[in-house]
Amino acid sequence: MMNQNSSGFLDNIPMVTKNLIIINLLFWVASLALPKVGIDLVRLFGLHFPGVKDFYPFQFVTYMFMHDTHSFAHVFFNMFGVYMFGRVLENIWGPKRFLIFYMVAGIGAAITQELVWLYSVHSFASTNGLSLAQLLAGDPSLNYLITIGASGSVFGILLAFAMLFPNVPLYLMFIPIPIKAKYFVVFYGLAELYMGVANNGGDSVAHFAHLGGMLFGYFLVRYWKKKDIGNGRYFY
Repeated sequence: MMNQNSSGFLDNIPMVTKNLIIINLLFWVASLALPKVGIDLVRLFGLHFPGVKDFYPFQFVTYMFMHDTHSFAHVFFNMFGVYMFGRVLENIWGPKRFLIFYMVAGIGAAITQELVWLYSVHSFASTNGLSLAQLLAGDPSLNYLITIGASGSVFGILLAFAMLFPNVPLYLMFIPIPIKAKYFVVFYGLAELYMGVANNGGDSVAHFAHLGGMLFGYFLVRYWKKKDIGNGRYFY
């Protein structure tokens, strides 16, 4: 006999969280399959340096749905973060607010990454006596600067979770010691800042984009907190 009141695993995941996970996984599979017919989704939808041949404004949104096709770990751990923390925020905020937050954090991460690129490339051009326009015209390799992934949104989600639940214990993988969410986020933020400034050779992670997602997420949560208190609502 079947229990007609039972619900599946997916039914217990809030709507926006579930759809974001499904969309990201579908894009990952499509990114694997479509190059076989000559369509490179990462090149089309990944975030490029502004001014290069393959840059389009819509990439500020689409890049966050692209992930590394050489490893499942990239999309898996990002979506695991969306599942673990995003569903909590969606249950508190509702689907509309959570989706807005996800997109703002992701776009904020993209803006931060573009600013870091602009600073680095401009500094290189100045050192070599070139203008930015001259470097863009003479160095086609800039077209291969691409950022992909939902990590900016995920870091924003993690920060928002810590702001709402600062004393909830979290665990680092393989370290069975509980760390309060507020300290966990501070640790991650400082680690990202250090790795971004260190700029070690071979490190392809967009650390400043992660910080950008956290920064934009922080200001949005603060804005909503002030707005909600003014309207007689209090979620924090």
